Amino acid sequence: MGKLVIAGGNVLKGRVRISGAKNAALAIMCASIMAEGQVLLENIPDITDIQVMISIIRCLGAQVEWPESDSLSIRMPGRIEAMPPYELVKKLRASNLLLGPMLARYGRVELCLPGGCNIGSRPMDLHFKGLAALGAELTLEKGVVRATARRLNGSRIYLDFPSVGATENIMMAACLAKGQTVIENVAKEPEVVDLANFLNCLGARIRGAGTDIIKIEGVDVLGECLRYNVIPDRIEAGTYMVAASATGGDVQLENVIPLHVEPLSAKLREANVEVYEEGDVLRVRAGEPLRPVDIKTMPYPGFPTDMQSQMMALLSRVKGTSMIVENIFENRFRIADELKRMGAKIRIEGRLAIIEGGGRLCGAKVKAPDLRAGAALVVAGLMAEGETEIDNVYYIDRGYHRLEEKLASLGARVWRR
Repeated sequence: MGKLVIAGGNVLKGRVRISGAKNAALAIMCASIMAEGQVLLENIPDITDIQVMISIIRCLGAQVEWPESDSLSIRMPGRIEAMPPYELVKKLRASNLLLGPMLARYGRVELCLPGGCNIGSRPMDLHFKGLAALGAELTLEKGVVRATARRLNGSRIYLDFPSVGATENIMMAACLAKGQTVIENVAKEPEVVDLANFLNCLGARIRGAGTDIIKIEGVDVLGECLRYNVIPDRIEAGTYMVAASATGGDVQLENVIPLHVEPLSAKLREANVEVYEEGDVLRVRAGEPLRPVDIKTMPYPGFPTDMQSQMMALLSRVKGTSMIVENIFENRFRIADELKRMGAKIRIEGRLAIIEGGGRLCGAKVKAPDLRAGAALVVAGLMAEGETEIDNVYYIDRGYHRLEEKLASLGARVWRR
C-alpha cells in the first residue's frame, strides 16, 4: 500500500517512544564489517533503510539475524565479496560507508556510487581525498569506485567541509591503519560520536569525536562487541516535537537525549512552544499563539537540515513571516510545491524560503519528494482541514518506525490506502 491518509484536525496528546537513530545504526552496521567476531546491536529501528543494509552486507557474506525485535546480530566471515550488488546499493546513500571498512579489513573494494533521496549534491570527493591520504589507490570509472590498499598508513587529513559521511569513512579506515591519523574540521554530529564509541568497543583507539579534531591510533585487529545500544533518533524525535507543536498538542517523548535536539528545542521555544527536559523524557506543549521564527541550517550543533522541511510545514500556519535559509542541500525546498497544494504561501529565492503564515491548510493529494519532505507532509496533514493523501510513502518508511501506530497512539487519525 503506497499511500498514507491523514484526517486532520486532531490534537496530539500522550506519550511516544523514540526509536534508535537510523543514521547511527547504518554507519555502525557498516563498521561491523571490521569486527572479527560477533556484534550485537540494540535499539535498531526496523525500517526500510535498515532492511536494505542488511541485504547488502548479507550479499557480502555476513550472517545477520534479529534475535529480538530491536536487536541485530552480525558476524562477518574471513573473506567477503568485493562488490555489493548495484540494485541494492543504488537504494541507499549510506552504502557509501562500506568503502572505508571494506578497504581497511580486506584491502579491496568495488562500490557503485550510491543512491538515496534527491536532496542535492553529495559528492564523494572528501571521502576519496581522505582514503587516498591513508594510502589507498582509487579509481572512478562508469559509476564504480575501485579502491585497493596493501596496508593503510596514518596521516593528517583536513576536510574542506565537515562532511558526516567523509568523517565516518575516514575514521573507520584509520582504525586499522598503521600509526596515528589526525582528521581536522570533522563533523561533530551525535551519530559520528556514536560510531566512534562503537569502534572503541571493538578495540579501536579514537579520541576527540564530537570536537573539531579526531585522533586515531591504528590497531592490528578489531574484536567483537556483544552488546551496543544505538543512540535515539534525534530527527524522529524532532518530527514528533514539531507535530505536537503544529496541532496545539501536549506530547511526552521517551528515549530521547535532550542535548541532541537542543537546536530544534531552542527554535520551538522561540516560537512560543514549551519544551521541558527530565532525564531521557522530553515534554512538548504548544503555546498560544505560536510566533514566526527564522532558521538557518548548519552542520551540528547548528539547526539540522533534516528538520527544516517539517518546520516549513509548521510555519505555514503561524501568523507572520518566517524565513528559512538552507545552507546544506540545495534541493531541500522541493517540499514547498507540495505544501502550496495544501494552501501554504511560500516563496523560494535560491536557498531562501519565505513563508507567509497564518492561512488555513486544506487536505489534498500530495507526493513526498524525499524522506524528510514526506515527514513534513505528515505534519501538514495533521494540521489541515479534511483528508490528506500522501503518495510515495516508501520514502517515509525509510526513516520512521511504525509511524501510523505511534501517531494513532497520540490521537491522530491516520491509515494506509
